[in-house]
Amino acid sequence: QVQLLESGGGSVQAGGSMSLSCIVSGSTSGSACMAWFRQAPGQARDGIASIYGGAGATYYAASVKGRFTITQDKNTLYLRMNNLQPEDTGFYYCAAAQSRRCLGRVLAADVYDYWGQGTQVTVSS
Repeated sequence: QVQLLESGGGSVQAGGSMSLSCIVSGSTSGSACMAWFRQAPGQARDGIASIYGGAGATYYAASVKGRFTITQDKNTLYLRMNNLQPEDTGFYYCAAAQSRRCLGRVLAADVYDYWGQGTQVTVSS
């Protein structure tokens, strides 16, 4: 059973930066795709950044491209967030997909098999 544990959330003022981490345990074969999702109150869970494939290719949602960076080091997934804005407020989840079916739809929630419990990020204006 794969387990994911996020950390690093909190509160920050607009224009600030924050980093999130997600430790992956229990995986014996690695993940084809890993991603960060964001869920604002009353809204759907949206994919914002993914790292996939053996070469570590990345893909970002338009709303965060140029401000957020996803990286992976062994069993830890990171999300570096710069120039945070109030609209970035929400619960942030990391996710892992073990099947290659995630390729081509790396920001779609339904291709991910495992999820962390989430960490809250609040950006004040």
